[in-house]
Amino acid sequence: MSAITPHYRSVQQLLQNQSFSIDEYQREYKWEKENIDELLFDLHAKFYSKYKPGDETPAVSGYGEYFLGSIIVSKRNGKNYLIDGQQRVTSLTLLLICLYRAAKAQGLPVVQTLAPLIFSDNLGQPKFNLDIPERLPVIKALFEGQAFSPDGKDESIQTMFARYGNIETNDLMAELGAALPHFIYWLLTRVGLIEISTDNDSYAYAIFETMNDRGKPLSPVDMLKAYLLAPIEDPQARTQVNQTWKQQVLELISWGGSHEPERDANCIKAWLRAQYAESTRERKAGAVDKDWELIGSVFHRWVREHKDRLGLGKAQANLAMMAESFPFFAKAYRRVLHASRHYTPGLEAVYYNTHNDFTWQSTVLLAPLVETDDDDTVQRKMAVTATYLDIWLMRRAVNYIRVGYSSVSYAMWLLCRDIRRKPLAELVPILQQKLAEDEVTFTGSAAKGRTGIQGLGLNQFSRRYIYHLLARITEATERGAGRTESFDKLVNRDVKNPFDIEHIWADDFAAVQALFASEAEFVEWRNHVASLLLLPADVNRSLQAKPFDQKRPHYAKQNFYAASLDASAYQHQPQFQQFAAANQLPFKAFDSFTKEEQLARRELVAALVELVWSTDRLQKAAA
Repeated sequence: MSAITPHYRSVQQLLQNQSFSIDEYQREYKWEKENIDELLFDLHAKFYSKYKPGDETPAVSGYGEYFLGSIIVSKRNGKNYLIDGQQRVTSLTLLLICLYRAAKAQGLPVVQTLAPLIFSDNLGQPKFNLDIPERLPVIKALFEGQAFSPDGKDESIQTMFARYGNIETNDLMAELGAALPHFIYWLLTRVGLIEISTDNDSYAYAIFETMNDRGKPLSPVDMLKAYLLAPIEDPQARTQVNQTWKQQVLELISWGGSHEPERDANCIKAWLRAQYAESTRERKAGAVDKDWELIGSVFHRWVREHKDRLGLGKAQANLAMMAESFPFFAKAYRRVLHASRHYTPGLEAVYYNTHNDFTWQSTVLLAPLVETDDDDTVQRKMAVTATYLDIWLMRRAVNYIRVGYSSVSYAMWLLCRDIRRKPLAELVPILQQKLAEDEVTFTGSAAKGRTGIQGLGLNQFSRRYIYHLLARITEATERGAGRTESFDKLVNRDVKNPFDIEHIWADDFAAVQALFASEAEFVEWRNHVASLLLLPADVNRSLQAKPFDQKRPHYAKQNFYAASLDASAYQHQPQFQQFAAANQLPFKAFDSFTKEEQLARRELVAALVELVWSTDRLQKAAA
């Protein structure tokens, strides 16, 4: 009989000079940004609960442990095949690559410890430890810091590339600073999982089927349902409410035609945080998790321990939560999902925030809702709250303020608490007041070193936000001119010829050298948001090396924001002229593009931004 051996492995023990493969019929790598954000949020919390600035790296041995779950491995033909666990192992590999790149850039010795966990020496040839042939090109490119295009590749490759980008821009990476080597050593030695291994495929799949069928441990969703059902003794009521719960879970995990088994748990986390979280962990070393964090990890236990505050524990109350509250918030959650993926009239701001990868949105949009709200009220509350988030987010993005999952967690807890279960007539003034008192604006603040729109230029942090901003002001200009180019079309990367960022100044310092004191100054002005447009990729490529006077006639044939640089675009455009005049938008055509023209374009960008992200939109969204 073949041995079935479970072992606890630290990350280092699991991956040291060991590779993993998967069978061809295994499902694709499916983790979404929300899964990555939750993992990094948990790792961040666990690490910073013990880390103190000034700690020597050996102190890591006394930091708390973090458990990643279990994986099932079948050992055959000299290879380790992941029967269960490829999502976690793939995500862990992407995180290790990102940490390796960051440590290497800083010249940290820990890279020598990290490298063997990502690839091993195979008779003189590097062999990546995630040994899946079709995925090796993306892993190799990320590891070596080489350019890579996922366009046209299979789903797993596209998802891996996207999730690596999420890890790279996550606040955890930005916040680690001097703690980077401490975090790496902690991750390698104090984070671990259970490896269940066998040399018999039949046994491996039997274990997998047992864990995912008859013997599958109850999930937090199952345990929450069991707790809520317990005091409901009436057989008919018990059967009916159980069916209602199961139907909601089924609709969540199968929503959108794709089976996502964690979507029910994500919905419940969002609902409970939005409606019930009264506390959050203090932002200091040694702080313990409170409502906000505990709901995110052990919500079933949290509900049981806070039953008195939630009014639970008796049949009628538990029945109401299962038959009324859960269906209501599950439906609202699915509505957010739909508006996140489809450009929905009235809920456009939900789509905008999703494009900005704002993972907290689903939670915040559930906060003002009440079970008695009708569909129209739900839509208006969501629209107002999403509009507030849109303005709040973009104000920070243009000032280079991080808005990632960990950085804004505290702010989102405060927001949920302040707008919780508010009627529409109270919700709008609360959000208007918050924006009026917000110290972060599009004009920046010299006292706080913020430059706002006037200092916004293209770099690794800002590229995605500038792309978003250009799409928004392009859409607004198109609508003002009576055209139909919409935001969702402008940002769609799945089409054959997507829109890309176009530099008005070609990358040719010699051609405009007389305008600038140095090449560095040229690069700064060239990358300023006022020097950028959105054009279809093929047009962008064809114009790259041309000077402005040769580009301008081509701009005239494109979207109206680009076309407005050319005088021909203004001919016979009464609707556009009215739009520009009514909103005091300083559109101008130019014969040349020097510093003077760019400064004029800055004023236009600033005016369009104030229009597009006007606080007046809150009242309009509620109407």
